[in-house]
Amino acid sequence: MDITTVVIMVDGLDPEYLETCPAPRLAEIAKEGFRVDGRAMVPTVTNVNNVSLVTGAYPQSHGITSNYWWDRKHDVETYMESGEYVRSESMFQRATAKGARSLLVTSKDKLRNLLKNGTTLDVSSEQPPDWVVQGVGEPPPVYSVEVNQWVVDAARYILSQQHFDLIYVTTTDYAMHTYPPEHPESARHLSLLDEAIGKLIDSIPQPRILVTADHGMSAKSRMLHLPDQLAMLGIDARAVPVIKDRYTVHHSNLGGCIYLYLDSDDVTTAVEVLRKTDGVDEALSREEAAKRFNLEPERIGDIMVLGDADVVFGDPAEVEMPSGLRSHGSAHEIAVPIIGCGPGLSGSKFEENRHVGRYILDEVLG
Repeated sequence: MDITTVVIMVDGLDPEYLETCPAPRLAEIAKEGFRVDGRAMVPTVTNVNNVSLVTGAYPQSHGITSNYWWDRKHDVETYMESGEYVRSESMFQRATAKGARSLLVTSKDKLRNLLKNGTTLDVSSEQPPDWVVQGVGEPPPVYSVEVNQWVVDAARYILSQQHFDLIYVTTTDYAMHTYPPEHPESARHLSLLDEAIGKLIDSIPQPRILVTADHGMSAKSRMLHLPDQLAMLGIDARAVPVIKDRYTVHHSNLGGCIYLYLDSDDVTTAVEVLRKTDGVDEALSREEAAKRFNLEPERIGDIMVLGDADVVFGDPAEVEMPSGLRSHGSAHEIAVPIIGCGPGLSGSKFEENRHVGRYILDEVLG
């Protein structure tokens, strides 16, 4: 590969942040190339969208349908954060097959474990190699505004030590969960990140740059526990939170999408009831959800429920609704920016964030 390709997935970068907070280097990339507002995958959670991007595929092909999964057959609940769950070829695996070198740098170690198959080198801020720490400094906590700057700086430092053809940087959305676009800390976070991205680009001769997000972010003010609604009709349901992961400070495992598993054959009745429930935006049977959102039906519930813009799903016996909660998972966080410049790039190629990976697999790696 004659041209170095850099992909930056900014976790939770709702387009509103770019409209509110100054980001001159990202604006410069857009001016030289393009910016479009595209669509994320639904459910709008991190694991689903990162894997969709690196494989260029829908969840029905790659198999990642959630951050968290109940394996009904074996009665096991597990975090869906291992590469063993991914069923599609990634751009890293394709790069290796083509004799190219790829680098993965993440804020969250869960994404390093999920995405690392085929990478030449993979690094996270939570478990960085000593030589990277010596070159960049100690990483800030994963629950900080500064950690994403460190991740981009780490990618730049690693590139100064070794050659890579393909670089994938993916951040954490702690800042977006914590601060709305108009908050001063949002401006500080985006300024730090924008400056780091600029330095990374400046360090690479004539790079191909693509920047996007895995999902948007919404203010949430209501929590629904749907099994209670169904229990009044004598329907037993098990709720599995799609957003659930190890980073509970972000969102308390409260998101705008939930999978429901029923102990009976009352799916039709349950869907009818849920569709009439205040706060429910969509209630879809397994077959409807798989078709509508290109999901792997074996890895979703009997019913998929999406909330209104201000709604999250959770059990009040397990978690208290935090004040000022910002979260995602529903169709209301589907809009994501896609920004790029470099040889062969035009905005017409990108309508979904996964098209970034599709472009690299088809046109860069061939």
